[in-house]
Amino acid sequence: MGTGKAVAALGAGLLATGLLTACGSSNGITINIYYAPEDTFQKVVDNCNAAAAGRYQIAYNKLQRGADDQRQGMVRRLAAGDAGLDILGLDVTWVPEFAEAGWIDEWTGANKAAASTGVLPGPLDTATWNGKLYAATKNTNVQLLWYDDRITPRPPATWDEMMAEAHALKGQGKPGNVLFTGAQYEGLVVVYNTLVESAGGRILSDDGKSVVMDAGAVKALDILKQVTSTGITDPSLTNQKEDDVRQAFQRGTGAFELNWPFVYASYAKEKPQDLSHFKWTTYPAVSPGVPAKTTIGGYDLAVSSYSKHKPEAFEAALCLRNTANQKFSALKDGVPPSIESLYTDDTPLDASRPVDAKNNPSMATAYPMRDAILAALRNAAVRPLTPAYQSLSTVISKVLSPPSDIDPQAIANELRDKLSDALQSKGVIP
Repeated sequence: MGTGKAVAALGAGLLATGLLTACGSSNGITINIYYAPEDTFQKVVDNCNAAAAGRYQIAYNKLQRGADDQRQGMVRRLAAGDAGLDILGLDVTWVPEFAEAGWIDEWTGANKAAASTGVLPGPLDTATWNGKLYAATKNTNVQLLWYDDRITPRPPATWDEMMAEAHALKGQGKPGNVLFTGAQYEGLVVVYNTLVESAGGRILSDDGKSVVMDAGAVKALDILKQVTSTGITDPSLTNQKEDDVRQAFQRGTGAFELNWPFVYASYAKEKPQDLSHFKWTTYPAVSPGVPAKTTIGGYDLAVSSYSKHKPEAFEAALCLRNTANQKFSALKDGVPPSIESLYTDDTPLDASRPVDAKNNPSMATAYPMRDAILAALRNAAVRPLTPAYQSLSTVISKVLSPPSDIDPQAIANELRDKLSDALQSKGVIP
C-alpha cells in the first residue's frame, strides 16, 4: 500500500463521482460522508441538513457497489491522511481494522451515550474494538430460514431435521434442496461462522489475537460436508451468491432457503400470487433445544481521524442513524434497524395518515417477519473481530471451497495454520 500524493490521486479517482456532490454550505463547513449506494439515503441526508439549520452541510458521496471496492477506496485515501473524508460508512467487519490503523476516532461522553442507547447488543459489538466504541450503528441484518408451507408445513428446527426432510422430499420427487450461499466469497464465511457459533465454537479467541478452531468449529465443518455432499444442494452451489439463492428458491428448485430478509420484498413483487405460502422462521439450530446464533451484517458510521470538522461530523453521524432515520431507511430501503424499539413500532412512516403497505408502510407491513428478525438479533453472532478480518475471510472462503470436499479434521488443521499466518501479517491488505 502506497502513501503520498500518488495514493491520494488514486483514491480520488475511485471516488471522483461522489466528490462532485461535496458543495459548500452557507458558512463553508461541508461534512463529507462516504457511504454505500442506498436508494433513499439522500433523503436522510436532506433531513439532517434541515436539522443542522445552516451550521454545516452534509454531502453524500456514494461509494462503489462492491464491498471490496468500497473498502479499498477509503483505505487508500486514509492511508494518505486525506482530510476530505469526515464520516465513513463501514461494513460491520471493518471497524477493528480502521480503529487499529488509527483512521477513526473513539466515541466518548455524550456522543457515545447517544450512539449506544437502545441499540441491540450484537450490532453494538460490531462497532466496538478493544472495549471502546469506534462507530455508531446505522443498520443491521440477519439471515432467516425461508420455506414454502405447501411443501414444508412445519419448518425444521435443526440442521439434522432439515437435511432429513430434504432427503425425504427428494425421495418423493418434490423440491428438496437446501439453498445457501456456497460461492467462494464472504457469503460462505457467514454460513460457516453461524454454524460455528451455533455449535458453541470459536474460530478466534475473544481478543482476536489467536486462532482457536475448537470442537464447535470442527462440528460446523462436518455439517457443511454433510449438507453439500449428499445430493440435497443446488448443482450451482459453488457459484451461488445471495440473489442466485433467491432466484433458485423462486424457481421452485429448493425446499429451504437461508438468506437475508430482502428476499421477502422480491418474492412479493415477482410472485404475489404465492406470497401467502412464503414463510420464515429463525435459522435452524445445530443442537436440539439450543437456539442458533446467526451471523449479523449491516453498516456502522465512523468519524475519520483526519476530519477537520469532528464536532460537526459526530453530530451529523448521530442524526443520520437516529431513530427516525433508521425507521425511514428500514421502510424505504429494506435495511433492518439496529435500534430495538423500532421492531415494535406500529406507526406508519407518516403518522398523520392511515397505514398503506405500498405508500405509507409500517414495520408490520414492510417486515411481517420482524419477530423472527428480532429473535435472531437478540441471540446474534458477529464475525471474528480482528484488524486482519479481510485476510481471514479470504483464507476461510478459499479453504472451504468446495464444501463437498471438506475433510473436517484436516480442514480444521489447515485453517488453524493458515489463519495463524494471516493474523501475523503486517499492515493492511488493500
